[in-house]
Amino acid sequence: MSELITADLVDLDLSADTKEAAARSLAERMVAAGRVTDLDGFLADVAAREEQMPTGLDGGIGIPHCRSAHVTEPTLAFGRSAARIDFGAADGPADLIFLIAAPAGADSDHLTILSSLARQLMNADFTDALRSADRPERAAALIRGEEQSAPVAEGTEAERTGAAPKGAEEPAGAGEPGAAEPAAAEASASEPVTPFRIVAVTSCPTGIAHTYMAAEALENAGREAGVELVVETQGSAGFDKLPAATIAAADAVVFAHDVEVRDKARFAGKPTVDVGVKAGINRPAELIAEARAKAARGEVGAPADGAAGRSAPMDEDGPAGDGFGTRLRKWLMTGVSYMVPFVAAGGLLIALAFAIGGYEIASAKSVADHFVWAETSSWAALLFQIGSAAFTFLVPVLAGYIAYGMADRPGLVPGFVGGYIATTIKAGFLGGLVAGLIAGAVVMGIQRFKVPAALRGIMPVVVIPLISSAIVGVLMFVVIGKPIASAQEAMTDWLNGLSGANAIGLGVLLGLMMCFDLGGPVNKVAYAFATGGIAVSDPSTGSLKIMAAVMAAGMVPPLALALATTVRGRLFTKTERENGKAAWVLGASFITEGAIPFAAADPLRVIPSSMVGGAVTGALSMAFDCTLRAPHGGIFVVPLIGEPFLYLLAIVAGTVVSAGLVVFLKGLRKTAEAEATGQAGGKAAPGGTTEDESKVAVAA
Repeated sequence: MSELITADLVDLDLSADTKEAAARSLAERMVAAGRVTDLDGFLADVAAREEQMPTGLDGGIGIPHCRSAHVTEPTLAFGRSAARIDFGAADGPADLIFLIAAPAGADSDHLTILSSLARQLMNADFTDALRSADRPERAAALIRGEEQSAPVAEGTEAERTGAAPKGAEEPAGAGEPGAAEPAAAEASASEPVTPFRIVAVTSCPTGIAHTYMAAEALENAGREAGVELVVETQGSAGFDKLPAATIAAADAVVFAHDVEVRDKARFAGKPTVDVGVKAGINRPAELIAEARAKAARGEVGAPADGAAGRSAPMDEDGPAGDGFGTRLRKWLMTGVSYMVPFVAAGGLLIALAFAIGGYEIASAKSVADHFVWAETSSWAALLFQIGSAAFTFLVPVLAGYIAYGMADRPGLVPGFVGGYIATTIKAGFLGGLVAGLIAGAVVMGIQRFKVPAALRGIMPVVVIPLISSAIVGVLMFVVIGKPIASAQEAMTDWLNGLSGANAIGLGVLLGLMMCFDLGGPVNKVAYAFATGGIAVSDPSTGSLKIMAAVMAAGMVPPLALALATTVRGRLFTKTERENGKAAWVLGASFITEGAIPFAAADPLRVIPSSMVGGAVTGALSMAFDCTLRAPHGGIFVVPLIGEPFLYLLAIVAGTVVSAGLVVFLKGLRKTAEAEATGQAGGKAAPGGTTEDESKVAVAA
């Protein structure tokens, strides 16, 4: 097993001034060491992880990290920045930057090392030693644990042990019931008092860093508060379940997590504090005080029953919840994110079936009754029917996971039931949205009721699914289902009747949405709207036009950047030019995210240019009456496109417009920079050329 970090992976004079530049600088060292195979692909994975939650920690620490298929073995690079870099921590920028890279199938030995490092970061002696290290070799040895950090001679107990991050040295709410007071702890030393017991679970999306940092912070804060606190870390290296006896003896539970707690039912019936993993790192003493206060007030509830009236626990990282609009977006995006794989699998199977057997294959007999191995038409029918089966799950999955985002697992059953009813009454995609929201709201309402202890065990398994499914079913079948179905039918008729300026206007709007955030929530809303329209047995012409416009516009940003790097390469860095080569394939495959590296480096020029090009393509696609029966595939599903030549023309037009704008805007920036350099440098530019000659050279 190779060493996790070597001196070559240490930069004690990191010169980057942004988190993106810092990650790139450290990642380049990983590439040079043969630990990362694709720099831009890896950085895209790092950026995607950063979007989920900032990786800055109190105390001047930044830990960008991810799992990536471009990583050959678990690796750590370390940089020390005198300028300090903002990673989103509450107490300000970071001077210690740890870039953690784990392969998609990382081995448990290395992950154990990474988890040990994460715990070390909560120790002030360790971070102080890294700040004073004078050689890369010593810093690497400290991180590997081969050299011990010197203890801090003076300071508070919290500072000597690194018990908690800045701002969490004293428990919040010291005057509240159950708040820990050192004086009280000392007074009780002479009396046999049973300590307060807490069990905790920590987990984060990658299970590499935050999981173990939160555990260390909670354990240290527990020791300071005189509390017996045991943590179960559910990380990438696996997890050892807390003994049932330990859970049974606990007085309260703390969940600090960004992914669902595994086997959550074990903790039913305990006072529960449920927050995001970063809260466990940043304010562990507050969480312990809150757990003690809940126990003192007798607030007892099953984990599945909690969280009533707020977003899913994994979305929360503070005492004040998000606004309703933010929570609604998260709920809807949860449903869409689970639906998209069904769209991709079912849609591409259907597209392949059409390519092999033609559109008439949709009326073929069931392959369960008639299938001939040697007939092409039988294989086409088989693919179509498998794809259609996947498509039947779209609305139920959408509704089920919207409810899941609102109310956790108890929301799944009524959500799926409501989504299925929406399909049977032909309420479609709109019905699924409403059914999911109703199911989540009903479950959250039921969870507000306090029930006898004897019933708590069967609440999430029997009572909640039974009552919520019945309520949602009655509402969808009898009360609101038909009006929604009528609205869906009216919308379908409206789409079919779109022509001229109305159709073009819709194409412009869809194009702008697809290119606004390059695969983010706005992009996904437009995509979900389009796929919902074709996820029926007989999609309307209007729905097929919308699907065509959405896919065409989504192809424009990466294709435009690929074209721009080809025709005016000098306006881009060497890395961007290399990334432009890959963007050709990504754009042609309808992977809008291929433009993200360019947008991250220069958002003010790339994003507006992409939006303009996408709007042009969306408008032209609608104007040309192009249609599309496949929800994905890019140019590889051209045979399934109505008016294919005009469709490709629309894509080319948008790509050229977008690329032209990018080149123009970047050219203006280069010219402005050259003029500023010339004015600052006097009459002569570097290299002995005159100021005017230098401007001409840059402009060329």
